[in-house]
Amino acid sequence: MAACMGRQLLRRLRQKYHVFPTDKAHAALLCPSIHHACRAASSATPPKEEPQEATDLMSAMIAAAQDRRTAFDALIQRQQEEYERGRRHLANMMGEDPETFTQDDVNRSIRYLFPSGLFEKRARPLMQPPTDYYPPQKAAQFASDGRPFDTLFYTGKPNYYNLMHETHTELNKVIEIENSCITKGILKPTAEKLDLVRSQWIDKKAVGSMIVEEISDSDYNKFTLLLERILQQPYAKEVEDYILKFREELVAVLSREVIEPIQFDETGRAFAKGHGTRKEAEANVIVRDQGNGQVTVNGHSFLDYFSVVQHRIQVMFPFHFLGMLNRFDLDCTVRGGGKSGQSGAVRLATARALRSFVDESTVEKMRQAGLLTRDPRVKERKKPGQAGARKKFTWKKR
Repeated sequence: MAACMGRQLLRRLRQKYHVFPTDKAHAALLCPSIHHACRAASSATPPKEEPQEATDLMSAMIAAAQDRRTAFDALIQRQQEEYERGRRHLANMMGEDPETFTQDDVNRSIRYLFPSGLFEKRARPLMQPPTDYYPPQKAAQFASDGRPFDTLFYTGKPNYYNLMHETHTELNKVIEIENSCITKGILKPTAEKLDLVRSQWIDKKAVGSMIVEEISDSDYNKFTLLLERILQQPYAKEVEDYILKFREELVAVLSREVIEPIQFDETGRAFAKGHGTRKEAEANVIVRDQGNGQVTVNGHSFLDYFSVVQHRIQVMFPFHFLGMLNRFDLDCTVRGGGKSGQSGAVRLATARALRSFVDESTVEKMRQAGLLTRDPRVKERKKPGQAGARKKFTWKKR
């Protein structure tokens, strides 16, 4: 017990005074009080060395981890060589050039040579690079002496926090560019606006695969919020390459319903049109990308035309559902019906126009959310002998 207390005291004194003596004489010269305190604390019982078994166990664990990583790298290299050999052979079988034979050509050839009627696509024959179906593994995290390479190793998620630090560095870079421009007297941003309308953030699983770590929903939300902060900066175009690493393109795919293709005006700005109805109201909208969230209805301001908050929420819900607020300009033309019916018609027309900017899976999500379904409800007629459509007259016994 006394030896343990002595070692703890020595450690605390060294941390407090930043003294790391190599011998007793040197320690006494640097700080005599520390030397006497350490000698008094350690004079009771000599310190015991760590058991050799613990050191051997640690060395064995480190060696086993390094062996697993080496075996995994060898497996990936061997499988990659076999894949390249098979890809070139498949290209020769199909009569194509092996040098320009892409993965899409491989998939098409496999479907042609091995037709399958299985409904589950994962059960069908495939030929892909080994990195697509072998889960990635981390490299060695510590040296042979047990010391970790990364300073964030003991956070439990070093790769995630390194990614957050790197993203925050990009944010500071954009802010410094803006500050330097303001110092030079340039108040209006000269850089072009970053066009990310036809793309979305990669999902949590993709981020985890990229950093070879499992992250929680909270960690993913913090990361995307930090990226959104970068997009809010006027000079976000300067770090476009870094932002695009975490974006995936959305390609509009035609489904059973005919989707209006994206059109371009004389300035090269993309837009799409939509039509919607509800009750007696009818709406035609034009959704323009690279906007700032401006909405006009029949030439009037959005806030002036729809004074009720519920009607405003109805109009903006498609943008909120897709996470594309403040990225489009909306021009609406409505007629007939009341404000409630007109807001519902604008919502349907806007959702139909936004289909041109998203992929098929997102269109399906919109359909499941009810954004693409016309509201069939209409005012129910009054019934004879009743006060209204459903309401009855007050019953009186006499």
